[in-house]
Amino acid sequence: MSEHKAERIPAAERREQILEAAARVFGERGYAAATTDQVAQAAGISQPYVVRMFGSKEKLFGEVVERAGLRLQEVFRAAIADANERGLGIREKRDHLGRAYIDLVDGGGVLLPLMQSFLLGHDPVLGPKVRSVFVEIYQGLRDEAGLGAEGARDFLAYGMLINTLLTSDLPALYDEDPAARELLDMACGSKVRVVLDAAKARA
Repeated sequence: MSEHKAERIPAAERREQILEAAARVFGERGYAAATTDQVAQAAGISQPYVVRMFGSKEKLFGEVVERAGLRLQEVFRAAIADANERGLGIREKRDHLGRAYIDLVDGGGVLLPLMQSFLLGHDPVLGPKVRSVFVEIYQGLRDEAGLGAEGARDFLAYGMLINTLLTSDLPALYDEDPAARELLDMACGSKVRVVLDAAKARA
């Protein structure tokens, strides 16, 4: 697609389109393997347009991480509000948040890029952004959700288990390995089918 045609769409809408495509590309390929050309192809525009709008792959990834963190917080806040409205206790609220977290698996633009970003904690430029997003998630769980420090810690540990199952592609073994199936069932509960369907869609 030519730049002339690309620019017919409002800049804000085009920016969101690029970020959506970048989230998928970075999530599936990781920061090191992904290129701005792949992002451009996924967004259906030219590579120079991506660079002109974001400046560099590094800056583009930074915005993807911030966007994913904000979206996760929005999902958590909606789940917290729903849990409060229903009068759920802390344990039930935590489980409610867990189900909301797993529902993000098939979105592609939140969990996968966040998982990839955690590998870059030591990067001198991206590291501070990654750490900031992670701490904000922790604070939201601790304070807004009311889980407290230990509850937020346990929830994040649970989330990291799910992340590990996804990044190791354990869902691929669900039908052939009883131990893998048992672990996935315990980790994902009633939402295991969401995880399996998302894994198949990415295969």
